[in-house]
This record gives sequence, C-alpha cells and structure tokens, in this order.
Amino acid sequence: MRHIDKQTWPRRKHFEFFSALDHPHSGLCADVDLITFYPAVKQRGHSITLAIVYVLSRAANAIPEFRYRIREGSVVEHEIVHPSTTILAAEDLFSFCTFDYAEDFAEFVARAAEKIAYVQENPTLEDEPGQDDLLYMTAVPWVSFTSVQHAMHLDPADSVPRLAWGKFFEEGNFLKMPLSVHKHHALIDGIHVGRFYTEVQDYLDHPNSILGKA
Repeated sequence: MRHIDKQTWPRRKHFEFFSALDHPHSGLCADVDLITFYPAVKQRGHSITLAIVYVLSRAANAIPEFRYRIREGSVVEHEIVHPSTTILAAEDLFSFCTFDYAEDFAEFVARAAEKIAYVQENPTLEDEPGQDDLLYMTAVPWVSFTSVQHAMHLDPADSVPRLAWGKFFEEGNFLKMPLSVHKHHALIDGIHVGRFYTEVQDYLDHPNSILGKA
C-alpha cells in the first residue's frame, strides 16, 4: 500500500473540490458485449458469474485510480483490490462474499468456489472492519437495467467503487450485458471509467488470453 502525497498529487484540487460535496459520488451505466466471451466460458465448464467477477476485478486492478481509497482525509493506493460480491442464499436473501483476487483465472475460480460454498452455509452481511481494498459487486440477472443507485455511507463518504451487471440480452449480432460503475469522484473521473470499460471489453473480446485454452 502506498500513501499519496496530496501536496504533489496532480489531482489535489479535484480531490478537494469533490470531497467537499455532500454527495461526491457519480455513476455510469453502459452495455458490454459477451458474444465471444459467453460461449468460451461455457465451453470450459466455468460459471459465467465467476468469470465476470474475474474480468471486472482484473480490469479494475489494471487502473490505479480504481485502487485509490480515502482514509480520514488521506489517500492510499492499494497494490491489489479484491472483489466482494453478493451471493444468493436461502429464502431469497443474499450474503456478502469476498474473494481473494488472483491474476491466474484457474486459481481465482478454485478459491472463489470454496468461499462460495462456505458462505452459502454461513451467510453474513459483515466485512472485515476497516477493510477497503475491495470492489463491491452485485449481479441483478433478472433485469437489463439502464441505471443503478447503491446504498452507501456518506459521512464519511465511502470510496470503494461499486460494480453491478444485469440480465443479458441479444441485439443484432451482439450479446449485451448492462454494466454499471459507481465511484467517488474525488478519486475517479470519467476518463478512468472509460479506460475501465475499454479494458473489460478487451478481455471479453479475447477470452483465450485470460481463461486459457479450452
């Protein structure tokens, strides 16, 4: 973890401006294309949900701004951030489930499967106290939404990015999936969100480069 020197930080004024707002968060929703990725995942016998979690985690870790967090007015940059997603449990309830991110897809999936099995038997709505090296994620596979609003703390403002995806739908020769990014504007601007979407789509278009051979 690296502490950011705000006095020499190029975005110091942007940080101060957005941190002073009552609601410093902003969000964006856009579609990504799974037409190549979906059959590649299914051919390998993997969970499409875990594959999406992996892709989003890998893309976020590739962009420094998605690893920035605010701590009592200071800014830190984590070396790695980990997905913390929702898992459907009994009686239409859900549990939080945090996975350890690994760049190797097979390693990531193996770890995640073990954690899911544990959490389904031991559901929880708790994260480690003070842990912020996370990416909050959720799937809403019943709706192809066009926007999302997340619950979060505003005092102090939560700086963990929120990622959500919805129901797949066909459009022409594409298999589209709505993907929402919600972030703290003091740390992440539109250009960084744009890079995130570009990174995600590149992985989706070239699944062999991240999933390995079928």
